[in-house]
Amino acid sequence: MQRITRIVFDYNNLEKISLLEQYNSLILLLKSHLTDRTFSVLAIPKLIDNNEYIGWYTNLEGQPILLDSLVDESHRNKIAKTLQTRINDIENAIKLMPLNGEERNLVSAWLPRIKSLGNLIYVINDEPVIINTFEEPVLPVVAPVIPLKPFWRWWHFLLLALLLVGLLGILWYLFCPFGKQKTVVPDPIAIVAPAVIVKKPEPKPASEPVTEPKDTVPEESTPIATSEPKPEPIPQPPLKPKVKNPPNCITKEEMNKDPNPSKMAIVFDNSLSMTVTLNESPSAVEQYFRYLTYGSNMSEEERIKYEKRMTRLPTRLSSSKSVATSSIDKIQPNIGISLVTLTNCPAAEVSPFYNYKNRPSLKHRIRNLTPTAAGGGGTPLYNGLEKASKMLDGINRDDYILIISDGEDNCTRKNICTLANYIAAQKPRLKINIVDIAGEHKIDCIANATGGKVYIAQSPKDMIKQMNKAVSNLKIDRPVCQ
Repeated sequence: MQRITRIVFDYNNLEKISLLEQYNSLILLLKSHLTDRTFSVLAIPKLIDNNEYIGWYTNLEGQPILLDSLVDESHRNKIAKTLQTRINDIENAIKLMPLNGEERNLVSAWLPRIKSLGNLIYVINDEPVIINTFEEPVLPVVAPVIPLKPFWRWWHFLLLALLLVGLLGILWYLFCPFGKQKTVVPDPIAIVAPAVIVKKPEPKPASEPVTEPKDTVPEESTPIATSEPKPEPIPQPPLKPKVKNPPNCITKEEMNKDPNPSKMAIVFDNSLSMTVTLNESPSAVEQYFRYLTYGSNMSEEERIKYEKRMTRLPTRLSSSKSVATSSIDKIQPNIGISLVTLTNCPAAEVSPFYNYKNRPSLKHRIRNLTPTAAGGGGTPLYNGLEKASKMLDGINRDDYILIISDGEDNCTRKNICTLANYIAAQKPRLKINIVDIAGEHKIDCIANATGGKVYIAQSPKDMIKQMNKAVSNLKIDRPVCQ
């Protein structure tokens, strides 16, 4: 893999860090669904030089040349056509991919960025490669096409309008004449003197006995009838049930007031040894590793059957992925998490810190880890621990490292216990816990030097139990108060 270019990166810009994390998640999502030629159009970013730059890499071989620097216009057009074909292939592949809601939102947000005219396009042996600028996408502006109406249609509507106006005028003239006022003739009978109306005396009613009112006062207990309705009672809002919070919960105010919250790095073993099943005894696993190193006299059929048995599910890797992703959900929201991956020699790969909002991307990245034999494989644990410790403070705040591995470093002869003692002396508030899948206690010195603990997990049930203990011991799994 060669580096095409490097671009200055502001590691303190949370938006840019989030975009970098999203792009890496997109790369992992698309890789298994695209052909190598189509996937080669997307350059791979890696933070380099103490996170001050992003290096853009590709598996293509040859001299990278900027597309805009090509002098031959026909050559430029040819590359641009190839670029459009690669993008079309990506879009067609996405339509066939079984995506969940989160993955679909990720793809929808990044397709415009892949097509953006603001990206840098390099050419390597006539193959285009996109260098994403992480800026707002710049897409070509397409002018709206306004269809022209034939001219005769305007005359058609004009003639109809004139005919309608003429018809209305004729109807008005015939049925609503104007200018004529009706002459009102007074009624001679109505013009007479006003008649005198003589009222006849009304007969007096028969005299009724008059009852003198008594000077009595109604009793206080007697209700007085009234016609006014009684006011209806005002409905009271239902009382919210009180939430009983656990005694060790952390409030949102407490998280917001902490200007320098702790951070954590997960050192994850992604080497070939992690493909071994958890359903075999440690002695059987040790025999399998000897077989991989020295071979055997088994027939081809026996060899295939043996390897299938020793790599059947659940494997060390599949169980570690499952437990790690579920444990991430238990870590309190104000803790930033970085992933340090041990895949092959000579060096580990380091991700930026994922905030709480981007933890789904972190879990997606862990689920897509795949061991490789490139470069001979290996477990660069020394390098991974060294990189993880440099990312963390461990002096002014409590920081944490969680190592998930099945063995020791086989990429260097440097003493990892010496490194652990140095880290403990330089960063006394950095604590390291270990989930040891092999149970061989070969790297216990790392935890012992930093005040951490070692948890042995050699079965799927042990894995869940010991991982929960390892996270709980770090005291960063406080739930948020409701």
